[in-house]
Amino acid sequence: MSLRRYLQLDVFSHRIGAGNPLAVVFDAQGMDEAAMQSFAAWMHLPETVFLLSPDAGADYRVRIFTPRQELAFAGHPSVGAAWAALDARRVPPHSESLVQQCGAGLLPVRVSHDAGAPRISIRAPQARRCQVDAAQSARVDAALAAVPRGALAPSLWDNGPRWWLAELADARAVREWRPDLAAIAALGDERTLGLAVFAPSEEPGYALVVRAFCPADGIDEDPVTGSANAAIAAALLAAGRLTRGDGYCVSQGREVGRDGCVELRIDEDGEVWIGGRVQAVIRGTVEW
Repeated sequence: MSLRRYLQLDVFSHRIGAGNPLAVVFDAQGMDEAAMQSFAAWMHLPETVFLLSPDAGADYRVRIFTPRQELAFAGHPSVGAAWAALDARRVPPHSESLVQQCGAGLLPVRVSHDAGAPRISIRAPQARRCQVDAAQSARVDAALAAVPRGALAPSLWDNGPRWWLAELADARAVREWRPDLAAIAALGDERTLGLAVFAPSEEPGYALVVRAFCPADGIDEDPVTGSANAAIAAALLAAGRLTRGDGYCVSQGREVGRDGCVELRIDEDGEVWIGGRVQAVIRGTVEW
């Protein structure tokens, strides 16, 4: 076995102990998919990432695992991986732009060095709305049966993972919802992680409040979810409720004690960027 450098981070967090936790394993060459998946399952964090040597055109390469499967893309692991590569000086520490290689391809990363701490944003893969059948619609209606809904009808979106998105009536409905996790688990398949609900926020500084549930993937409620937030931004852009050039912040994670902030921006090409702050919590080594 090999001893590898290890970091545990809080992503989308202004302080340690908030945001979404992420395990980072460096120099993962020599670990096969089974070893990576078993370590991610053992950690049982929302995601674990493994940093590898990149191919031409990228600055670093990452593989992303939940406790149950590998993902082509996920938001907080991508933000955290870029931060970790900078922190470990696997890329020039004062870089302002990077390229991440992952299952979704080559994704551009922007770095702003704010008060000495890098602030990361990454362009999410372009989201598309998925066609659904009557049985799928019935299952999402059952999952949302006991909660007041907002204006935007539930829909399924794909930006690497797939998320069901549902607007609820208001922020209170989002924050106080006690979902039927079995009904939400029934929405999951090999590509669909779960259900994200959202509503306009009444709190200064935040445009939306969001919660995301993925019990079929081993995590009942994901603390702070980059890919779901990027999909929500794409859905609102498609509905005409956002325009190119818009930027805003999202509150997510408070209900599970992991209060986080996701920064979103729609660029002039209509692409969605997600970002935020990262905190290092554990530095060490791992043998697996």
